[in-house]
Amino acid sequence: TEVGILAKSYIDQGQLIPDNIMTRLMLHELKRLDRYNWLLDGFPRTVAQAEALDKECQIDTVIDLDVPFETIKCRLTARWIHPASGRVYNLEFSPPKVQGIDDITGEPLVQRDDDKPETVTKRLQAYDAQTKPVLEYYREKGLLKSFSGTETNKIWPHIYAFLQTKLPDVSQKDAATPS
Repeated sequence: TEVGILAKSYIDQGQLIPDNIMTRLMLHELKRLDRYNWLLDGFPRTVAQAEALDKECQIDTVIDLDVPFETIKCRLTARWIHPASGRVYNLEFSPPKVQGIDDITGEPLVQRDDDKPETVTKRLQAYDAQTKPVLEYYREKGLLKSFSGTETNKIWPHIYAFLQTKLPDVSQKDAATPS
């Protein structure tokens, strides 16, 4: 879409998408989900986005994944893709058989511009500056629950148990593994 292309231009420059564009994208999608429970990942990232979301939706809880930036940076900068297929490799936990080469086609892998170390560092710094006030906004409303760690398989059981208290009808089969 036009707004999606605009959003991509910011991402490619290592910048966060401006509030008005991001809010427009998200609220459009959320209006279609009004009969369902949903979980957002990475939105809202600013107080302005949080306030706009609160005007349109009832927020029950906010989960903060407190993961050190160095861990996030290592994971993102280790990500390489095969552009034609979209296959994703991670040099740390899902590497290609031959470094820099797609397992299936033998074609070169590339690193997306937004996964390059300098871009990731810029994005994480901007993210930190913008999201601290959002965490405080939701903490003051009594909606924030934080989980700390560096490994998904160690954090997820705690998040799942917490979500069970909020959504007890979620089946074990559907929610046992993060996607």
